[in-house]
Amino acid sequence: MSSHREAPEISKDPVADSTDLYAFVSPDAPDTVTFIANYVPLETPAGGPNFYEFGDDVLYEINIDNDGDGRADVVYQFRFTTRVRNPNTFLYNTGPITSLNDRDWNRRQFYTVTRVDAYGHKQVLGRNLQSPPCNVGVLSTPNYAALAHAAVHHLPGGRRVFAGQRADGFYVDLGSIFDLLNLRPFQTANVFGKGIFNSPALGVNALNRVNVHSIALQVPISDVLSHHSHKPRVSDHWSTIGVYTSASRRQVQIIKDRPTGDIEAGPFVQVSRLGNPLFNEVIVPMVLKDRWNKEEPADDKNFAQFVAHPEVANLLPVIYPGVFPNLAALDAAKTPRADLLAILLTGIPAGLIPGFQNFTGTTQADLLRLNTAIPPTAKPNDLGVLGGDLAGFPNGRRPKDDVVTIELRAIAGATFPLIDPKFVPDAVVSQLSDGLTAANVTSPFLDKFPYLGVPYDGYNNPSNAS
Repeated sequence: MSSHREAPEISKDPVADSTDLYAFVSPDAPDTVTFIANYVPLETPAGGPNFYEFGDDVLYEINIDNDGDGRADVVYQFRFTTRVRNPNTFLYNTGPITSLNDRDWNRRQFYTVTRVDAYGHKQVLGRNLQSPPCNVGVLSTPNYAALAHAAVHHLPGGRRVFAGQRADGFYVDLGSIFDLLNLRPFQTANVFGKGIFNSPALGVNALNRVNVHSIALQVPISDVLSHHSHKPRVSDHWSTIGVYTSASRRQVQIIKDRPTGDIEAGPFVQVSRLGNPLFNEVIVPMVLKDRWNKEEPADDKNFAQFVAHPEVANLLPVIYPGVFPNLAALDAAKTPRADLLAILLTGIPAGLIPGFQNFTGTTQADLLRLNTAIPPTAKPNDLGVLGGDLAGFPNGRRPKDDVVTIELRAIAGATFPLIDPKFVPDAVVSQLSDGLTAANVTSPFLDKFPYLGVPYDGYNNPSNAS
């Protein structure tokens, strides 16, 4: 999955675990850019009585690098506070929740949004902003869409924010990918599946009908650029920003022998981060995953070797013998994957794709790079740049972008001709996929902020039926 359980230690700390990051020029407000940072993976909708929430002890941040050094120049910080109305009940709610101020809703969360610039100057954009409840069920949250809409807050300077539960919009066939890369559309060719599978199969979205907690922020494009007084052009080097999300905890925690009163002290230490989807998940070796989560993107040159020689590129020809001969030859020659290094660590320079660049410089950093001068596409292609749609991944990432297919095909050689026009990708690469599309997400995406669909409720979720 994108980053739901990507490292051993953070998988034990879900409230600080960043699962997905999106960054795109807003289709319904093209003078703004939208960031969506998801946390708390694999939320079972019927998760009561202690329903999911953000961590009061976690510092959540959306980080923007606008000068290409791999370090944040603009940071949006989010801190949460939980308030309990009645401590003498075990219930999340004692009746239908019909508004954000409903007295029947017992456990509420509020948050503060702060903008920090490159000089460390802080501007509080909003205080005591309320999150919506979790989507409990037809009786407890009878009009959930209205509750979520009421939790969209307008901030000064033309900004908007939402923080709360949403349907997980990432789609991936985890059951096949981690079962020895047994992609269902190609399972009859899997070396371990000989004699087991008689025909291809459709993909299964393992993340369907689970929720996440999202922080969605929409700001004017000028809010994140180094040259904020000018309208960017595609060719301007400063038109591209690098984005990553992070979560941090205090360095020291003292757990007392009482139910309350634990002590937290010291500076915040980063425990989770995410730029490009699947980077830590499938590129970084297991013994380095927790280290990667704690480092800044500026230090990602230490991980560049794993991008230049990705393990999946070596595995595909082995698991699917005879299917990827050209990729096998490329891998056997130990040719560094300059195409992947550009896509994931520096951005794509001008001249490789007509009318496109999102190059941020020579500093190698895992950042989700977005050229803010490229307008939204009227009819988006979920394959993004690979499908001829320059407004999609890896130029930022939109909720519907099929990042699993895009990255599988790129690793398999689809993008290497950008570096070496003589290289011919294997014929199957143009069909390589886990067999899923955005249509496999049951809760419909929204065409306006905060874009991710209404979260699944516990009562109607068939996966929880006994």
